[in-house]
Amino acid sequence: MAPVPDPNSVGGGAKRDEATTKVPSKDSKKKDDKKEEDLSEEDLQLKQNLELYVERVQDPNPELQKAALESMRQEIRDSTSSMTSVPKPLKFLRPHYGVLKEFHVKMAESDLKKMLADILSVLALTMSAEGERESLNYRLTGSEGDIGSWGHEYVRNLAGEIAEEYTMRQGEESSIEDLMDLVQQIVSFHMKHNAETEAVDLLMDVEDLDLLLEHVDSTNFRRTCNYLTSAAKYLPGPDDMLVLDIAYMIYIKFAEYPNALQIALFLDNMQYVKQVFTSCTDLLKKKQFCYMIARHGITFVLEQEMVANEQDREALQDIVNNTKLSEGYLTLARDIEVMEAKTPEDIYKAHLLDGRVSSGASVDSARQNLSATFVNAFVNAGFGQDKLMTVPSDSTSGSAGNWLFKNKEHGKTSAAASLGMIQLWDVNTGLAQLDKYFHSSDNPVIAGALLGVGIVNCGIKDDCEPAFALLADYIDNEDSSVRIGAIMGLGIAYAGSKNDQIRSRLSPILNDAKAPLDVIAFAALSLGMIYVGSCNEEVAQSIIFALMDRSEAELGEALTRFLPLGLGLLYLGKQESVEATAEVSKTFNEKIRKYCDMTLLSCAYAGTGNVLKVQDLLAQCGEHLEKGDIHQGPAVIGLAMVAISEELGLDMEIRSLERVLQYGEPNIRRAVPLALGLLCISNPKVTVMDTLSRLSHDTDSEVAMAAIISLGLIGAGTNNARIAGMLRNLSSYYYKDANLLFCVRIAQGFVHMGKGLLTLNPFHSERLLLSPTALAGIVTLLHACLDMRSIILGKYHYVLYFLVLAMQPRMMLTVDENLKPISVPVRVGQAVDVVGQAGRPKTITGFQTHSTPVLLAAGERAELATEKYIPLSPILEGFIILKENPDYREE
Repeated sequence: MAPVPDPNSVGGGAKRDEATTKVPSKDSKKKDDKKEEDLSEEDLQLKQNLELYVERVQDPNPELQKAALESMRQEIRDSTSSMTSVPKPLKFLRPHYGVLKEFHVKMAESDLKKMLADILSVLALTMSAEGERESLNYRLTGSEGDIGSWGHEYVRNLAGEIAEEYTMRQGEESSIEDLMDLVQQIVSFHMKHNAETEAVDLLMDVEDLDLLLEHVDSTNFRRTCNYLTSAAKYLPGPDDMLVLDIAYMIYIKFAEYPNALQIALFLDNMQYVKQVFTSCTDLLKKKQFCYMIARHGITFVLEQEMVANEQDREALQDIVNNTKLSEGYLTLARDIEVMEAKTPEDIYKAHLLDGRVSSGASVDSARQNLSATFVNAFVNAGFGQDKLMTVPSDSTSGSAGNWLFKNKEHGKTSAAASLGMIQLWDVNTGLAQLDKYFHSSDNPVIAGALLGVGIVNCGIKDDCEPAFALLADYIDNEDSSVRIGAIMGLGIAYAGSKNDQIRSRLSPILNDAKAPLDVIAFAALSLGMIYVGSCNEEVAQSIIFALMDRSEAELGEALTRFLPLGLGLLYLGKQESVEATAEVSKTFNEKIRKYCDMTLLSCAYAGTGNVLKVQDLLAQCGEHLEKGDIHQGPAVIGLAMVAISEELGLDMEIRSLERVLQYGEPNIRRAVPLALGLLCISNPKVTVMDTLSRLSHDTDSEVAMAAIISLGLIGAGTNNARIAGMLRNLSSYYYKDANLLFCVRIAQGFVHMGKGLLTLNPFHSERLLLSPTALAGIVTLLHACLDMRSIILGKYHYVLYFLVLAMQPRMMLTVDENLKPISVPVRVGQAVDVVGQAGRPKTITGFQTHSTPVLLAAGERAELATEKYIPLSPILEGFIILKENPDYREE
């Protein structure tokens, strides 16, 4: 028996029928008989009815035509409401598609012709050839009836054809009005039927997102905006900004202010931030906004129209200025019971290793003491007490002064500054404790105290500007180490503040012929930090002139790399705005030209996920050049800076860095571990951990050092046991090599940073917002690590303190309406991406219930486990104000 033709496929019979309209040939008759044997009675009845309708439609009598069309329409509508397989009427009408098409052409203009066009439009869904857009063309000539009645699949197909047609008409510059009417109908259909994502896609294709504002309502605006914000990451500029603008307007329209504020911060649009404040009337909500702004780390001054009452305004400004951060952090520490100070030995855990290390470690070398200083500073950061620096001076174990003097000259700078790190965010206590070092006769100690003042004030703003008052007098000191301490201190304390007073003091240094290179380099860097992402022309000019004035010999120096970096930071994340400066940089001396170019490009597109820039940078990494070229290092770090913005790009980047490792030149291989460290900062992914572990035993010691520092970065503040174990083993492996051992110690300090309460991740608010100052601090450290020997292992090890810009408590702390901490149960689990999913899916998975305050690891999200309170921000991170739920009833 011949195989039975599958009724679902467009069988040979159907095709042949079209060719020989009306006169079916004999073998198609046979096939049809076979087909009909397989059909059930109902289907047979339906098939005969439809064939009858097709004949009647061609009848000269309009009454019969109309009846036939209406019956046909009814059959099709009934079957297309849900689409699982090809609906039967469409299947049986296939052989007649050609007939009906020809007849449609012959018909006179009338309502009947329009009705037939509607039916043909639906038939074209399964019949028309690729790219013909028949369904759309018949729709446009048909009646203006309700689209939705033909079912979802039909509407979806139309939307696809409209997008193609639109692109074609744009090319020909012909009118698109008729298309737009159809778009209106489709969008309103989609928005009513929970298909917001498809509505948004269609509007993006026809470049008219403003239509959304008319169609969103209180039931679907959240899902719509959710989709818009996550789609923005994958759109080319300037489309991404337009999409976010629309999301912002929708949030404002539905008074969803916290989300609107997030988008305003993402767009870096201060007008929008002000609008959020002026539109919202609830003072408590405004306090929550202030916490969000403080966490983002921008300098923001509240004005009269934003908060009318003066006392309220001062209270809110205090929150924006981050004055509450230290209090909240210590509340968290007490709750988790980690207040007790830790010594570097507690971190090294040397007793877990074999005997050979301890013999070598007893030597009281300056290098080991220096590493202990840093470990102590990072581990006890912000706790206000430790066992080395803050010991009361009368105790028998020796005074704090003693530890300071166990360090050699420039080591004292880092030791004195570490006091600032231990008192982090607690300005009053910190300044009081640092005061004693200002009276020292030892220049490195004064330099350290100045840097310590900057560190204590990091991220904390104050109207009386204590940092500027203390540091300004030392900017022009005759001793260059003191000058660097003051300049770097200002850069850290005022990062992101765009403070013109400081600019007027630091700019002259850049073009001062007598100033030493290191002072100029740090001045450029500090200006870059203070004006991060501001595209400030004047600062850019000063740094450009400083670069042009450098002699051949100076351009070969390690610190010169801070000049292009300072320039790049001005354009951090600002995309096209960098182009004019990038043109100027092409005129520099060829030693620094390429380096400058790569740094500018990578900073300008940092956090944008721009695929084209990733390709440009990869092309640079693929070249095999002479020994002396240093510009490939920043290109590799740039790859990580650009790709860090979203998970997909991040995973792709990790894979492509594997290739770069295999085929790259030595100077590229040295930068790869650093790039991996940035991609997974404070997020110890196992695959990356293994790669770095392999590289930490590399034959090239520069690669090994970079890998060890990066192991510290990916584990920063996580107390990750596996990384801690790797570093312990490395400390015994490298116990004879002072340089590598120093790196291992620093990495151990990073992993246990803040006893596991801190994170270095520059992203917050569920990976949406990128804090520019935090990224600036991390990138500066990475650029310094490109030449580890001369900067970090040389006398500029205090560059490590730039990381303080990125250090933030990874906490969620709930406070009541009077901003006093309260404990409520919360669920903490892995965040799930629910964009575009149907219904109300769970946003976290594998959760545990804790009571606040709680720690959030990378990729975790919290939600309240009680109905008693309502959080004032949808994103539970940092400080969250809870207000009592008026509808709550005790069980």
